[in-house]
Amino acid sequence: MDNSEIYNREEIKKLLVLATLAGSIMLKSGAEIYRVEDTIIRICKSRKGIKYVDAYIVPTGIFISLEYKGELMSYIKRIKSISIDLNKIAMVNEFSRAFVNSQQPLDIWLEELKRINKVNRYTRLTKTIFGSLAAAFFCVLFGGSVLDFIGSAIVSFIALTIVNLISKLELTFFIDNLIGSALAALLSHILVHIGVGENIDKVIIGSIMCLVPGVAITNSIRDTMSGDFVSGLSRGAEAVFSAIAIALGVGIILNFYAKGVF
Repeated sequence: MDNSEIYNREEIKKLLVLATLAGSIMLKSGAEIYRVEDTIIRICKSRKGIKYVDAYIVPTGIFISLEYKGELMSYIKRIKSISIDLNKIAMVNEFSRAFVNSQQPLDIWLEELKRINKVNRYTRLTKTIFGSLAAAFFCVLFGGSVLDFIGSAIVSFIALTIVNLISKLELTFFIDNLIGSALAALLSHILVHIGVGENIDKVIIGSIMCLVPGVAITNSIRDTMSGDFVSGLSRGAEAVFSAIAIALGVGIILNFYAKGVF
């Protein structure tokens, strides 16, 4: 049966919802703006009868409009939290390719997208363990000793665990990074004081590496180079304020330490 015959107004609404869900999964997982826009437009244009499709994406929202049989339809989605999940980005990329080359009912594809949205490849414990180990190796990279490595791994593990718990309260990223970095500096001081670490500066440097916004900086530069200046500036500002929060958290603890408070 011709695709143009089976699609009606309600089906086009489902198509809009599907495209928006695919875009929101990618955006929340840390995908670049141009990649999200391209995926949404390809999904919508894959169905006959749709003459015009446009998507405007910013880090905090998705705006889609399309024309079907002379009628303009729009959909807006607010994005509140962004994390890094390259696995989900890859899964949505594969999904979009399969969707474009298939004519199965939209309900089936919506269920598949919902399944992808719920996928959690690694548990929080796994992420915390390997994140803390990766941070500890930065301690060695900056000249830390074996004891500094062990201390940094312990501090990073505890700090990441606390930050994950705090993130459930849905506070701002600034508060999360401020608390995480302050906790990392405090624990570093305690561990060095009891002998699990030799250089407090090396232990702190390693332990805060798990909080450094490296992906945000990379995506900011890439979006700016792609012409998405709003997104580039937004993500750049996020990276700057994250760095300020980390520096502020560590600075507060070191200031107390210098004054002999503890």
